[in-house]
Amino acid sequence: MRKYFGTDGIRRIANTELTPNLVFKVAKAGAYVLSKHSNHKPTILIGRDTRLSGGLIESAMTAGFLSYGANVILLDIIPTPGVAYLTRKLNADASVVISASHNTFEFNGVKFFSNKGMKISDELEEEIEEVMESEKLNDFTAVGENVGRLVSKPELIDEYIDFFIKIFGTTFDNLDKNFCVGLDVANGATYEVAKKVFKKLGINFKVISDNPDGININENCGSTHLENLQSFVKENKLNLGIAYDGDGDRCLAVDENGNIIDGDMIMAIISNSLKRKGKLNKDTLVATVMSNLGMKKFAKENGIEFVETKVGDRYVLEEMLKNGYNFGGEQSGHIIFLDYNPTGDGILTSLMIIRAMIEENKKISELAKIINIYPQVLINASVDSNKKYDYEKNEIIKKKIEDLENEFKGNGRVLIRPSGTEPKVRVMIEGENLDYIKIKATDLAQTIEEYLK
Repeated sequence: MRKYFGTDGIRRIANTELTPNLVFKVAKAGAYVLSKHSNHKPTILIGRDTRLSGGLIESAMTAGFLSYGANVILLDIIPTPGVAYLTRKLNADASVVISASHNTFEFNGVKFFSNKGMKISDELEEEIEEVMESEKLNDFTAVGENVGRLVSKPELIDEYIDFFIKIFGTTFDNLDKNFCVGLDVANGATYEVAKKVFKKLGINFKVISDNPDGININENCGSTHLENLQSFVKENKLNLGIAYDGDGDRCLAVDENGNIIDGDMIMAIISNSLKRKGKLNKDTLVATVMSNLGMKKFAKENGIEFVETKVGDRYVLEEMLKNGYNFGGEQSGHIIFLDYNPTGDGILTSLMIIRAMIEENKKISELAKIINIYPQVLINASVDSNKKYDYEKNEIIKKKIEDLENEFKGNGRVLIRPSGTEPKVRVMIEGENLDYIKIKATDLAQTIEEYLK
């Protein structure tokens, strides 16, 4: 089991758990692992979000790379997918995003990307950890002229803006002049770039949560706190609301009535649109086990193959690459359009939603009717960190799960998932009756806590 890396890079409280010393070591080890097969001096990009500790972590990361002998290009504040895109465009050897995504400001994190702009595999993360913990880390120290060079190029974000212009071109030129989108940029990495993209494409918008101060990232805003956006859309009579998360790789939406359009609904709308145009590879949608039961039923009813992976957008991507699929994502709003970028991209997703609305000449609420979302309850059971995988061995817990699944008879399901970063087991139940599944989920979570504490 990995000591530092979780389901999405390393994510901890900055300057206590995620110390400059730890960051320095992971940078040095990462530079070695990700560039050991190259015969040239590696170049590594670093981007970050708006949180207060970003400069601190960036400095330690930079020092680690330069100490190894890698050249570093600082991109400053930029969404995660922007870093992934530029890694490929600039032929960099690797890149790093400093962000804790949707978490509150005191957290920060480190995500590595390969030279192909993809999150690195579990195996590579394990190798980085092995090097970090070994004596050989001291051997990777550049001296004299071999020390890496540092340059700062925040202007490269313009290349990322041009990426959207090339994809959509004149798509929105004839958009109704009264059409207007509400943007919640989460006081995060999209706070400037999203506005520039929408302005260049000629899409009217109103924006909230676009004044980052280093502390207010994701604070009652963004894709994990949609309440303000819901009110904003209704009060301003907007056609659509879009919410990004702190690092800009997620997107959720709100319809014109203030109702939430989650990642499953977005994937249903867009996959159906792609299939109709013959652009959904192998007529297949890839999503994780967290996707709603309604997603499977939508796919079956619309002639779309549904392929399921374990939780994490990297596993969605692995499945897509392995079998030649081009569209997939997560209920949380990480949605991957592999024809354009190998990571979730909130801005790209939001523009695809608007394009679907234009092409079908329908409100977003009408498009969302294509999928029937089952009520879903998620409860976290607090357990001993060393026992969070033991639910499969406990006969009482197993019996409760089996009895529930038999009771649902295909119209509900139970999903148990140990957290990758916390001493918790996540209990998720779907079914037709919300009040009933709340009772059952609470009962099951209490049983898990009782036997695994």
